[in-house]
Amino acid sequence: MDYLIVLFRTALFYLIITIIYRFMGKREIGQLGIVDLIVSILIAELAAMAIENRKESLLLSLFPIILLVVVQIGMSFVSLKNSKIRNLFDGNPSVIINRGKLNFREMVKQRYNIDDLLTQLREKHIRSIEEVDYAILETSGKLSVFKKDSKLFGEYPLPLILDGVVDADTLKQINKSESWLEKTLKEENVNLENVFYAFYRDKKLFLIRDSDLRK
Repeated sequence: MDYLIVLFRTALFYLIITIIYRFMGKREIGQLGIVDLIVSILIAELAAMAIENRKESLLLSLFPIILLVVVQIGMSFVSLKNSKIRNLFDGNPSVIINRGKLNFREMVKQRYNIDDLLTQLREKHIRSIEEVDYAILETSGKLSVFKKDSKLFGEYPLPLILDGVVDADTLKQINKSESWLEKTLKEENVNLENVFYAFYRDKKLFLIRDSDLRK
């Protein structure tokens, strides 16, 4: 009888967790943010405990899992609307190599050593740092690499404004001031709070306004 109960609970939680992850959205394991990863680990632990504790009510076992899912979906919705909260939980991408030069300050800040960098470069079949134009450490921990040959297609677009919030690090990287940005936005006849996304590439600022998304 115990074997049947364990079998039933295993099949039931497999089905429930599959449905839960469909609601939580489609993301690869390597792209999970910190909150997503924590929720995934806790759900797995709670499901394992529920399968082992055969005498415990199924509803009582499901309650904390459902609560975690509600919290995760709520946090995802809030993060989508608020860039500050999104950056607080997920962080920002970090430029590790900028125009062929190592950004040691950012590496120290992210506790990302040279061995980590070389390992991830080798995984992308890159033999030397000298081959790299830009390397960005994404919030998932994945390293995005642009070889120096990519200059043929223009420089890497650096995100400067997201949801009306200026990325101060990007501003420093392109050696521009806030007054330059204010002047540029004024010339484009747009207010900072009305900018959905802006990036800097080839010494130009490209804007996507909130009004552009409603067209």
